Amino acid sequence: MLILQRMATSSSFLSTPLLKSSSSFPTHFLSPLKHCVSAPSTEFRALALYRNRNGVSTSSAAVATEAQVSTQDDKLKETQKEKSDKLEKVVLPTNESSESLLRIRHTCAHVMAMAVQKLFPDAKVTIGPWIENGFYYDFDMEPLTDKELKRIKKEMDRIIGRNLPLIREEVSRDEAQRRITALNEPYKLEILDSIKEDPITIYHIGNEWWDLCAGPHVEYTGKINRKAVELESIAGAYWRGDEKKPMLQRIYGTAWESEDQLKAYLHFKEEAKRRDHRRLGQVLDLFSIQNDAGGGLVFWHPKGAIVRHVIEDLWKKIHIERGYDLLYTPHVAKADLWQISGHLDFYKENMYDQMNIEDELYQLRPMNCPYHILIYKRRPHSYHDFPIRVAELGTVYRYELSGSLHGLFRVRGFTQDDAHIFCLGDQIKDEIRGVLDLTEELLLQFGFSKYEVNLSTRPEKSVGDDDIWVKATSALRDALDDKGWSYQIDDGGGAFYGPKIDLKIEDALGRKWQCSTIQASPQLVTGPILMCAFFF
Repeated sequence: MLILQRMATSSSFLSTPLLKSSSSFPTHFLSPLKHCVSAPSTEFRALALYRNRNGVSTSSAAVATEAQVSTQDDKLKETQKEKSDKLEKVVLPTNESSESLLRIRHTCAHVMAMAVQKLFPDAKVTIGPWIENGFYYDFDMEPLTDKELKRIKKEMDRIIGRNLPLIREEVSRDEAQRRITALNEPYKLEILDSIKEDPITIYHIGNEWWDLCAGPHVEYTGKINRKAVELESIAGAYWRGDEKKPMLQRIYGTAWESEDQLKAYLHFKEEAKRRDHRRLGQVLDLFSIQNDAGGGLVFWHPKGAIVRHVIEDLWKKIHIERGYDLLYTPHVAKADLWQISGHLDFYKENMYDQMNIEDELYQLRPMNCPYHILIYKRRPHSYHDFPIRVAELGTVYRYELSGSLHGLFRVRGFTQDDAHIFCLGDQIKDEIRGVLDLTEELLLQFGFSKYEVNLSTRPEKSVGDDDIWVKATSALRDALDDKGWSYQIDDGGGAFYGPKIDLKIEDALGRKWQCSTIQASPQLVTGPILMCAFFF
């Protein structure tokens, strides 16, 4: 007998850390943007009417008529629309589609580090990679201000304008250590220790500055278009992501191949800013995060609670219609339960500390799976009972560093719609297909019709025998093929207890967000297979 468990998680309107701030910018702008350009101000018309009505001036020479102002407004609207349409047509390349862009961004990180050390000689350098829309570099130095960012950009422009060569050099490990020690760069010594390959590669900018680096870079700094580079922000970042290590100053920048690309990117950022759910949450009085209660904990206001109520009612209605029984389970459980489930071995860093209650250890739940399994195991089941489908809007708690918290996208407490299906072996394919259909139905309710689908396979850290992993992975693949969805293989991207199907949805701006997950989890129940599906 096989048991299929399906687990589903909450709609994107509910707070969830699974919507990672790993979102990508689109390679082109979509038509919805055409309807999102702000209307021009009507100050001219209002001023003319005010003057006419209040006798400020009635001469045709002093005050434009309303018709003339209307014509000016129309021309302004037309100009604004033309500008917006032009920006929307600009194709934004990616690091994957353009090696020259990747080289530009990587070199920009080095140029910025050189500029910082010219302006702030005591600053210590760490790492500076290219990233999705630009680059960053981390420095051990005094906190920076936006005013100082402008100074750094000016110095970068000077370095770029000098058209200095980027020179690759190979040195021995001992020579690299000698040079780094001479510069008194302790972080670079630590990086050198982590490099396993020999010889050590160094990139010079002219003969004035160098860094440990494997490349690639542009040939000369002059290959960078100064007008296509902008420093964006400053943030704090722990060295190596460890909160016990020094807090560094991280400078983010964006770089493109042309000025038009930069303008299109900035236009896109403005559109994204207008849609920022944190701003909308305040403007519409939907939710807040109260510092007195703690970061990452969401308070739903009356208006937001009504919206959430409507969404939850829809979710319950659809699940009941599809044969699911609803559950409610506790927010805490004995720590032993999480040891048995494997969470303490594989997920402990995301769990809160245990609580001692009457000499027994309890734990806030990070997931709902073990609870649903306990309900399933409360009594024997006949073959005629299967499939058994259960679902819950369960609130879970996960530890997140304060620096990683982000509105509703990365929180410490959230409600996810979990559903689990227990089924026999010959039912598994049809049940997974049913979950895919249900996923599509729910996402379409919120206007999401474009997905990126990945089949994530067994990770290095996992539990269970190879044969059951193969069987579970094959079931997911067969269901995807039967559904007719195209998908990619994400090798090693599965959960520690089973393979999964991940869906990334595309929003109105073309950004992609990790959303629904359907997991085949054979290890959580003895013998049968367990499948988990997460919906947002």
